[in-house]
Amino acid sequence: MATIKPFKAVRPLPEKAQDVAALPYDVYNREEAAIAARGKLDSFLRVDRPETTLDPRIKINDPFVYETARKNLEKLFHRKALTQDTQDCLYIYELIMDGRSQVGLVVCTAIDEYLDNTIKKHELTRADKEEDRIKHVDACNANTGPIFLTYRAQDAINAMIDAWRNEHQPVYDFVADDGITHRAWVVDDETVITGLVEKFSQVQNLYIADGHHRSASAVKVGLMRREANPNYTGDEEFNYFLSVLFPDEQLYIMDYNRVVKDLNGLSVEEFISVLSEKFEVTPKDGEPVNPPQKGSFGLFVDGKWYLLTVKEGVYDPADPVNSLDVAILQDNVLVPILGIGDIRTDKRIDFVGGIRGLKELERRANEDMVLAFSMYPTSIEELMNIADADLLMPPKSTWFEPKLRSGLFIHNLY
Repeated sequence: MATIKPFKAVRPLPEKAQDVAALPYDVYNREEAAIAARGKLDSFLRVDRPETTLDPRIKINDPFVYETARKNLEKLFHRKALTQDTQDCLYIYELIMDGRSQVGLVVCTAIDEYLDNTIKKHELTRADKEEDRIKHVDACNANTGPIFLTYRAQDAINAMIDAWRNEHQPVYDFVADDGITHRAWVVDDETVITGLVEKFSQVQNLYIADGHHRSASAVKVGLMRREANPNYTGDEEFNYFLSVLFPDEQLYIMDYNRVVKDLNGLSVEEFISVLSEKFEVTPKDGEPVNPPQKGSFGLFVDGKWYLLTVKEGVYDPADPVNSLDVAILQDNVLVPILGIGDIRTDKRIDFVGGIRGLKELERRANEDMVLAFSMYPTSIEELMNIADADLLMPPKSTWFEPKLRSGLFIHNLY
């Protein structure tokens, strides 16, 4: 059963919240992050991506980068942009996108429940990405980015959270540059906190929706601290990591599209011909192809769009992993036809979140890539079913929107 823990959040002063709040570190490349942080002295991106404040010739994994992250975090205190609560609290975090509200509870979750699979995963992680965040968390002595977790919705939990929101004013209420509304409440009543902790103790599992690398890194830092403190009691802050818990019914998964650098030696005609063995290939005129249903894909190549529809018998619909659209594409196109090796590391493939739109696929295919695939979104039910079966999804299967902002809630490890 799930354990949640209140904590003394480090967070912005209300008048500074909009300036501090930043998109997650991993939605940017280095150049994009530098542009986003330019001239914004209170932006938390300067902590999450400290290389944005350094000479671009400095390597991203240079020890000086992580030391800069710590110093930039300290600067936010000196600039009176951040403060720390004096009592343990829970926090409510609401995001509104296109009129759709998503309300989560900001808590600390236990590294032991990550290890015993009470907190379920659905993706593998990459060692290099883990190492980066391990060094970052260790240097900052804090969880600087929240882990996005979900759970099967509980009416009683929804009712308690909604009651607090209805009876109290938010401490933060702003609209970010991308049009997303962000609101937050501090839950500082011990009776309500105890009630929420009790309600979650009846939730069987939590599921990582987004943040596998951040959670794995937070856990490994906690284990490092345990090794350095062999007499630890289990109550220390390093035994927990920062999380935001959202009920599954409120989540919105967008398409996570693919772009590929070449046709693996095939001509366009040869590629279409090979595709036709397992897909119905229908040329489309005009606008980009947004796949209408599961088992369908858009293909953009040589300036033209096609609708691909997988043929019957190509995959086993009863297989929770191989029946995913991302798996159908990977197993029948990306690997056998285009020769992509390890989907997670092969430099010939890149992934484009649906928030960037299908025109971005055209741009990439026309500029630095050759072809693009638009995907039908994976469902939250598929994600949870795979995690429950202790199976793994292919890389880059889900793109959640809206993105949680970093910097609104920080958890110190001491």
